[in-house]
Amino acid sequence: MAIRKTKGSMVCPNCGRLVSVNAKECIHCGRKNPGLWGFGPMLQQFLGQGSLAPVIMGLCIVLYAVSLLLDPAAIFKMQGMLGLLSPSGEALDHLGMTGSYALDQGRWWTLVTAIYLHGSLLHIIFNMLWLRQIGVMVEHFYGISRTFLIFTIAGICGFFVSDIVNIPFAVGASGSIFGLLGALVYYGRKRGGVLGAAIYRQVGTWTLVLFIFGFLTPAVNNLAHFGGFVGGYLSSQLLGFIEIRRENINHHLGAVAAMILTVACFVLAIYSWIV
Repeated sequence: MAIRKTKGSMVCPNCGRLVSVNAKECIHCGRKNPGLWGFGPMLQQFLGQGSLAPVIMGLCIVLYAVSLLLDPAAIFKMQGMLGLLSPSGEALDHLGMTGSYALDQGRWWTLVTAIYLHGSLLHIIFNMLWLRQIGVMVEHFYGISRTFLIFTIAGICGFFVSDIVNIPFAVGASGSIFGLLGALVYYGRKRGGVLGAAIYRQVGTWTLVLFIFGFLTPAVNNLAHFGGFVGGYLSSQLLGFIEIRRENINHHLGAVAAMILTVACFVLAIYSWIV
């Protein structure tokens, strides 16, 4: 696949009509520089195909395995079913565990890195099953770029809420998953009709059940769930969904920025561990 396209036409990321890749603005909608200096088609192909959920699941699983390998002795410390195959706190801290402890030390990047870390086998299995179920739905209604933005923003919001109220240690993708639930609740309410009402009832029931489950289960970070849900609902309201407007170059660039931020945060986590 060519990185840069300098000739021919492309689909305008704003209005969905054909336009020259070299056009200074779209002749149909007036979008400035729709070809993004020739990089627009590559960006559309990269972000407009495939599925996000398996990528995030794969990253979480790899990091969970790494966290166990960093301190193998922790694998054999039985802590009940909920703590089965739990990485050590030191290993999770090296990889970017968040909490008031980390923020007090100025490690703001843990608000991102902790999204992809998990504290036990059941923890990661539970989160990945829900991510697989919900992520596909959000991608269908919002597109892959907006889904990743919602996932990232919700995770940050969830951990920020729990960190500032002095939860000392926190990891897991559940805040981001609750953000995806928030996005689906917003979609159902905003869209209306038979489909919207059905999604609103179904996802609203899931959300309520998961909140109740969180309060009944020990060591669950319910504040991160609440913050993530609010962050997902508000960010989806700001970004809109496909039936309101197609994903455009701003959504794609935002997703790329979120990817770069995520990578940079893990680099900072590793650097702070090494030094």
